[in-house]
Amino acid sequence: MQYTVTGRHLTVGTELREHVEERLESAVGKFELRPTEAIAILSRETHEFTSEITVRLSSGISVQSKASSSDVFSAFDDGCEKVEKQLRRYKRRLKNHHRERTAPVEFHEAPTFVLESSEDQPEDEEPETLQPVVIAEMETRIPTLSVGEAVLQLELADAPVLVFNNDAHGGVNVVYRRDDRNIGWIAPNSGKK
Repeated sequence: MQYTVTGRHLTVGTELREHVEERLESAVGKFELRPTEAIAILSRETHEFTSEITVRLSSGISVQSKASSSDVFSAFDDGCEKVEKQLRRYKRRLKNHHRERTAPVEFHEAPTFVLESSEDQPEDEEPETLQPVVIAEMETRIPTLSVGEAVLQLELADAPVLVFNNDAHGGVNVVYRRDDRNIGWIAPNSGKK
């Protein structure tokens, strides 16, 4: 597994780096999930330390956590416990409900755009054009997953929405968390033409 340990507004020393790598190896290793990459970002803001941890598995699933504490080691350990809990839940679901994926998840690159908000414009004023103003362009990766894997990824990442290519028919689908905390699934055309 490849480790990336980064510090923001703090220096990551040898002791902290070794603690992060050993703790992540211990937390992830016990589940035998073939992790490929672990990223730990440790930051300091005035009196508090924050850790953001991302673990990517060869199956394409990513697990993320964020924790804060007055001590950098405690902040990381709290975040690592959250990752461990998510991996345990993922492993349990794999065992009970899902087939184990034999091939790695495929990803397709897609452009992502950030559009300017219209909140700054007064309500009584008409916009000059109906074309939105693009303020940023980026690339994003869209995974090819089954609907069950997409729902699991949505829950593990605690994200509001996930866009994915459906494994069954290759079409673009969306799963999202509804206001009633249930999960919605959008499957346009379901691959039929």
